[in-house]
Amino acid sequence: MSSMSNMGKRSYLMYGLLLVVGIVFLYKFYSLQLKSDAYLIQAQRNGSTEVPLYPVRGTIYDRNDKLIVFNDFVYDLAVIPIKAKHFDTTVLCNLLEITQQELMKRIEKAANYSTRKPTTIAKNLSVKAYSAIQENLYRYPGFVIENKTDRRYKTAALAHVLGYVSEASEELIKENPYYKMADLVGVTGIEKSYEEELRGVKGYKIMMVDKFNLQKGSFADGKFDTKPIPGEDLVTSIDLDLQLMAEEFLKNKTGSIVAIEPKTGEILCLANSPAFDPNELTGPERNKNFRKLLMDPKKPLYNRALKAPYPPGSTFKTVQALIGLQEEVLVPETRYPCFGGYRLGNRKVGCHAHPSPADLKYSIQTSCNAYYCFVFKSIVDNPKYKNVSEGLNAWIAHLNTFGIGVTTNVDIAGENKGYIPTSERYQRVFGKNWKSSNVISIAIGQGEVGLTPLQMANMCAIIANKGYFIRPHVVKYIGKDRTKVPDHLHKNYTSVDKKYYDIVYEAMASVYKPGGTAFWTAIPGLELCGKTGTAQNPHGKDHSVFIGFGPKENPKIAVAILIENGGFGATWAAPMASLIMEKYITKKEVSAKPDMYQRMLLPVK
Repeated sequence: MSSMSNMGKRSYLMYGLLLVVGIVFLYKFYSLQLKSDAYLIQAQRNGSTEVPLYPVRGTIYDRNDKLIVFNDFVYDLAVIPIKAKHFDTTVLCNLLEITQQELMKRIEKAANYSTRKPTTIAKNLSVKAYSAIQENLYRYPGFVIENKTDRRYKTAALAHVLGYVSEASEELIKENPYYKMADLVGVTGIEKSYEEELRGVKGYKIMMVDKFNLQKGSFADGKFDTKPIPGEDLVTSIDLDLQLMAEEFLKNKTGSIVAIEPKTGEILCLANSPAFDPNELTGPERNKNFRKLLMDPKKPLYNRALKAPYPPGSTFKTVQALIGLQEEVLVPETRYPCFGGYRLGNRKVGCHAHPSPADLKYSIQTSCNAYYCFVFKSIVDNPKYKNVSEGLNAWIAHLNTFGIGVTTNVDIAGENKGYIPTSERYQRVFGKNWKSSNVISIAIGQGEVGLTPLQMANMCAIIANKGYFIRPHVVKYIGKDRTKVPDHLHKNYTSVDKKYYDIVYEAMASVYKPGGTAFWTAIPGLELCGKTGTAQNPHGKDHSVFIGFGPKENPKIAVAILIENGGFGATWAAPMASLIMEKYITKKEVSAKPDMYQRMLLPVK
């Protein structure tokens, strides 16, 4: 019985061993087959080429669904250096209109990037070149035609908002493997800020080719192809009609106009002059035109609205009043004398003639310089601070909450934070025991103070909102279905209590009333609020500056305008602002003040 039992056990053991050996053989056979398939695929792919499929870049619209930016199909010639052998260089060079030396230089540069991947060597082929190369592609082993798109613009406006696209730099290609030579990438404006959303994702098609480089169909029936993912559309906050009006006003002038919807932070228009037609930076002439614009002494590429720190002049008095109220060194009834300006020892800040003394409301209505010299001195010399440096630091901290001296974090690439002088700077210049009288010019938005037009517009929007701002932004929605909303809607509160804004509101409304500095620019039937500024310019005639919002009740638009060498704020900036606010609020095609409108189209003299 024991012997039979042992035999049974040995039988089971033998069957088990045979089963294990069988499984091992099956596994080996299966893995060898897989490897053979992999080797076969690899061998087949050696006779194939990987053709990139470029996605369509997202289109861009204004707030009213007017198309601004779209795409046009173009054809580029790319080379796979390892396969580019034994071809007729003379014919190809004639088609591309380049020398043989230039062609070989481009192929060598492509090889430095990759010997096995296609790299663009000629962009935007002419119809003649594209047709000839496509028909005779078998004569050019290693060369492939790539279908791409390039930007086109419906308008010559908005250059500094939209920005432009250009070829990816070598630095970017090294940093980001997504890009390769000749790929287009956003360089400035929202083309840069929203590059990932706009560009989409490339796809790839693997094509079988014969020894003559002729495509013989998809590899593995397209099993390994990937489809491109189109870029997402952008719906902007820009009102194109308002933008065109602003740019029309700026013709033959130097300056900037920025308008914001206060409650949302949406930028309604952002115009600069000089500017350029964005269509100049597209197509085969892109690089040539860019060099021309870059060398232009008028600096048309320079985004003044975001980058230029101008003295805000008397528009700054609105914020000075609010800080003085918050610091409790000022009440609406506070009166200061002005007899042609502010005097302290041998220092004087001049002022124009007006009745004296003035209270807070009247000081803004008539733009009294002396009043704000007294206000600034009382802020920084306040006994609650140990010294004037500490007082100035407290003043700067208030300004920062207004987006002054810091960036507003706008969604257009390239913003400058302007300039607010620090106590450390003044200590270096005047010594440790410097005094407020040393720097009294900054009390009225002069001296070292510099704000960008965007910051001035945002400052005005804060006053319209009575104490807060939404991050200024250009993009309202991402995607055709408008379901994606950028994270812009957080309220940023200033350090000044809401209760203090009412008096400044009333004062800015009085600027448009009889006796106010912008009275002549008032629009019949509209109650607007504003503040003129005449910014001293050490390089020539004063700048004309204005901030304003309207209507007074439930403001829908806040605007800032600076016209270089335009003189008084009421000469150019104020009437332009009134007309722009009228246009946006009333939606009327014809202004109630057509003569004023026509005068704004004239050049500055």
